[in-house]
Amino acid sequence: MATDTYTSPLSERYASREMKEVFSPDMKFKTWRKLWIALAEAEYELGLTAEDGTPAVTKEQIEELKAHADDINYEDAKAREKLVRHDVMSHVYAYGLQCPNAKGIIHLGATSCYVGDNTDIIIMDKALDIIKGKLVNVLASLSDFAMKYKDLPTLAFTHFQPAQPTTVGKRATLWMQEFLMDLYDLEYVKDSLKLLGSKGTTGTQASFMELFSKDDKKVKELDELIAKKMGFDGCYPVSGQTYSRKVDTRVMNVLAGIAASAHKMSNDIRLLQHLKEVEEPFEKNQIGSSAMAYKRNPMRSERIASLSRYVMIDALNPAITSATQWFERTLDDSANKRISIAEGFLATDGILDLCINVTGGLVVYDKVIEKHLMAELPFMATENIMMDAVKAGGDRQELHEAIRELSMQAGANVKVNGLDNNLLDLIAESDKFPVTKEDLKKVMEPSLYVGRAPQQTEEFVLEYIKPVLDENRNLLGMTAEINV
Repeated sequence: MATDTYTSPLSERYASREMKEVFSPDMKFKTWRKLWIALAEAEYELGLTAEDGTPAVTKEQIEELKAHADDINYEDAKAREKLVRHDVMSHVYAYGLQCPNAKGIIHLGATSCYVGDNTDIIIMDKALDIIKGKLVNVLASLSDFAMKYKDLPTLAFTHFQPAQPTTVGKRATLWMQEFLMDLYDLEYVKDSLKLLGSKGTTGTQASFMELFSKDDKKVKELDELIAKKMGFDGCYPVSGQTYSRKVDTRVMNVLAGIAASAHKMSNDIRLLQHLKEVEEPFEKNQIGSSAMAYKRNPMRSERIASLSRYVMIDALNPAITSATQWFERTLDDSANKRISIAEGFLATDGILDLCINVTGGLVVYDKVIEKHLMAELPFMATENIMMDAVKAGGDRQELHEAIRELSMQAGANVKVNGLDNNLLDLIAESDKFPVTKEDLKKVMEPSLYVGRAPQQTEEFVLEYIKPVLDENRNLLGMTAEINV
């Protein structure tokens, strides 16, 4: 349905509903309320008292806050924000309308970053969970593919020029290894995430020291209690008004790493599709080109590359923001942060959905692969041919020169005349090589030239990938819906 205002393609075309819900206003404001409840509970449990010695926060007030944790009165908050131009205070006001007995203790002692920054950490933590699940499923798809084709020889390339053969499965392990590095990085960064806690306007907790009558122990415990209630093992030990924007940089670097891995894989698939050796999934009614009806463009792999470039560049945003924060805080982070972090996650989510879809449906054309490999294999077999001729009494230096000359002749036959590689015929006809055409055919078995590629593939999958999949078996089985 067409609309007359801009909507983000990340929301409309690429990101999953699950990821969009994590970055939704509803998730944000409900988390604010959970944090206000956690603060009130912690203050109550630590025995915060009013000037007359009575409890500053009561059980009844906390229960009232809990009763309205999810039914946010958005219209009241929106109307208030038009008046006061402050989103946090507008929601404090709206919450107070629903909780008249507790309105006086909502946000008690806190600054805006108490809800804003703690919520940002909580949301990034949830979003990383989604990313991890999809990353694990990409590894699962690729491991199945690698094991299926671990023994299938294929022409390998260096500089995109024919090189020693590898196997189709071994090539997939190169993609997997990079995604596995990304998974390790993600787990490390996610496990190190902490809350800001209740640090106050410059990070000194001065307002809470005042509330708790200079009781240093209770103010310290306040952070610990809030973290525990929100499911974290602690808060950052020091901060300004905000948590260090270095945290956002670390998170976005993880996403950029995933994007780089996906981009590399998608490039390889696009090149292989050009060679007609491997194709990404192509649906029955899919149109490859508006003009050329016969075309099967690798549009999903192209989209992976396109979104990946966006994420890699987006990683610069939090890095620059982190570098330019003045002293205890400046507000030039806010507008940039609320765009760059959310869109970085939405784009990475879309990338991984595409990766799951593509890797789960790759089509391998083994006959084309064999044809390309056999066209180049005579050149690669020359060292073995030369060694066999030496064993039969030939001179290594003379044979090397003869091989060089015949290879140049065969190469010209292919490139200049457009004919098949006739190197084996030329060698068999040469009086310098005591071998027949039948002898030469014996060295043209592709599996002789793939080295340990099959064993490397199996070892990598069993020793490195399988333990990860076993550890995360509850995350397996994802399918990805591609909207366009």
